[in-house]
Amino acid sequence: MANDQSSPAPAATDENRPNVVKFTNVSKVFGAGPAAKTAIKDVTFTVEDAPAKGELITIVGPSGCGKSTILRIIAGLKPHFPPSSGEAMIFGKPVAEPGPDRGLVDQKYSLLPHLNVLENIAFGLKLRGMNRSERLDLAHSWTRKVGLDGSEHKYPSELSGGMQQRVAIAATLVLRPRILLMDEPFGALDPGIRLRMQELLIQLWKEQEASVFLVTHSVEEAVYLGDRVFLMAARPGRLVEILNVPRPEESPEQCRRKPWFIEFSQSLLKKLEDVSEAPATVGV
Repeated sequence: MANDQSSPAPAATDENRPNVVKFTNVSKVFGAGPAAKTAIKDVTFTVEDAPAKGELITIVGPSGCGKSTILRIIAGLKPHFPPSSGEAMIFGKPVAEPGPDRGLVDQKYSLLPHLNVLENIAFGLKLRGMNRSERLDLAHSWTRKVGLDGSEHKYPSELSGGMQQRVAIAATLVLRPRILLMDEPFGALDPGIRLRMQELLIQLWKEQEASVFLVTHSVEEAVYLGDRVFLMAARPGRLVEILNVPRPEESPEQCRRKPWFIEFSQSLLKKLEDVSEAPATVGV
């Protein structure tokens, strides 16, 4: 399979603007000796800064190919961080620790059960020292953005899975991270809710102008959301191809009926099956 890791990201207008993320031959090995397990090996890619735009990267590959490892190295989260070898750079500097310029959302929602919707969304702002009135005003604004009007005072146990994920996304985006890391954020949702969440993410991403890395097992989700799709293979986890995707303007349902979308998805599905030991699925 051709290794297209040189595919360019959108060009920045300022030559001195540092790359958002740059991996150079990044590898991660867990353990030592005969029991050592290589999660990723020699992963190299660049995401350039795209002023007033941002870029949305989707990552697909078989289980165990290191998709989550890449996200957690970017986030600076142990035990995946630091890498065993290679260089991981954020805004021109080596990743040293977690920071407010990066936000992580996964399918576990990570909500605080004793806080209501407003308080969960405002929690990170509270840790930053923002006064109560200002942070609650922002939290109210974000409940409207994610369609949770009227649910501000409900607790996580009173919310559906889709509603909990909306709160988790709002709680992350209210902090305005430059890099948003999403690990199977919609994987546990019903198909219809998942499509609505994909639309919502595109809308919020355009407003935030952040760089987004999203791990998914769904080929169609990867194609609909991604400006570029990173295709990975397993054992060891490695980046084997980077695919540029047209930016759709339609809803997921409309986009999926387009000939180019069907052809691109089927091609990606075949590539994914080629690097997988088990058959892949199209999914939502």
